[in-house]
Amino acid sequence: MNSTLRPAEPRARRSGRISRDLRHDLYAVGAAVLLVTAAVLVGHHIEHTRHTLRVDWPPVLGSWGPHGGPGTPVAVVVAVATVGYGPALAARLPWRALLAAAWGTATAWILSLALIDGWQRGVAGRLTSRHEYLQVIGRFHDVPATLRDFTHHILLESPDNWPAHVAGHPPAATLTFVLLDRIGLRGGGWAGTWCVVVGATACVAVLVAVRALADEGLARRAAPFLVLAPAAVWMGTSADAYFAAVAAWAVALLALAVTGRRVRSGALGSGLLFGLACYLSYGLTLLCVIGAAVLLLGRERVRERPELLVLVAAGAAVVPTAFTLAGFDWWEAYRLLVTRYHQGAGGVRPYGYWVWANLACTVLMTGLATAAGLRRTGATLLGHRAKRLAGPDGPYRSGADARLALLVAAALLALLVADLSGMSKAETERIWLPFALWLLPACASLTRPRAWLAAQAVLALLLNHLLLTGW
Repeated sequence: MNSTLRPAEPRARRSGRISRDLRHDLYAVGAAVLLVTAAVLVGHHIEHTRHTLRVDWPPVLGSWGPHGGPGTPVAVVVAVATVGYGPALAARLPWRALLAAAWGTATAWILSLALIDGWQRGVAGRLTSRHEYLQVIGRFHDVPATLRDFTHHILLESPDNWPAHVAGHPPAATLTFVLLDRIGLRGGGWAGTWCVVVGATACVAVLVAVRALADEGLARRAAPFLVLAPAAVWMGTSADAYFAAVAAWAVALLALAVTGRRVRSGALGSGLLFGLACYLSYGLTLLCVIGAAVLLLGRERVRERPELLVLVAAGAAVVPTAFTLAGFDWWEAYRLLVTRYHQGAGGVRPYGYWVWANLACTVLMTGLATAAGLRRTGATLLGHRAKRLAGPDGPYRSGADARLALLVAAALLALLVADLSGMSKAETERIWLPFALWLLPACASLTRPRAWLAAQAVLALLLNHLLLTGW
């Protein structure tokens, strides 16, 4: 069913509603700007007086440092081209060509933003710092033995404790870079390139899921916003971009399974990636919220083919079983991580600030267009039931919009649960990438897409040129 406005609708009524929607969108943008402004001002006051936030430029982990680099002209060109031609090309290209173009453009956008900081600082050196995974490659000569011993090095007082990011994640995260090293792709340059190239596929996965669960028209309108997301600032170069891609493909394959496009292979592959995601990051267990929304949207197919759930469960058991047999105890490791978290900055950072300032970080990574899109998502969800009462001339949109709104709302719910847990205080502009990417399709409902895309691009360029981000 087409989600555009009905042609028979009187022009005056249509124009009035568009004007009203735009005004409400700007209200949402204004609220988002106020949230970020408050987080910056209050955060700087707290950090300068109490020194408890443990970030130099709250709410973002970074420091003030206007700069440029070799990626600057490329990033500007990618931004201008996507704003100018993205919506039209997304509407016209054959579907597979669109997916390839989205992946290529997203890769160029992420890499060019990273190269604003130069190759060494922006790409090659990111994953070699003292907190990162490549610091411990040499300790994985005997992988089974290291997995059996992994939990003994999580706490700060333990001998040879793991660096922060290694201790903060299950060992599949580190093993990824160990395997890259073993096949000859050694060093930070290859590790960074892996995260950029694989991370860029996340936008393709989201498009596949939106097309399957909602409709192709919405996916096409969302494509430029997924490509030009400000989140790209933190996807290059961060292992969380890789995690986000694995999570996104888990959801996308499940969407294909419940819509009948790839029932068996989709269900089994989805389960396998869900299991892997939980061994890349503890927080990705919250993917079950998005997965539940996908199952709800595809409930008819699930009722017809109940073996689909069995296949998902079988796939999801593979990675946990392998790690458990190798001697790694996920639950014990998570319990120790909670202790380690409170031993470090997590035990100092005030929950009362970060519980709302984290949402300001989300605004920065998803952009002002997403704030407007989420406003429309809420209106769609609230108006879906009213559609039945409004009759055939009612102002509400099609079922495709409602299905997309439900998917976006599930991602927002997962993000809010992560926020309330208290295990995500600061650095959420990076940590929440796997959830935030699912908020971007809300922009599909926006009118004047080029103006909104320009706002997204300007925000990303300003963030990367004015701040020296770090993690």
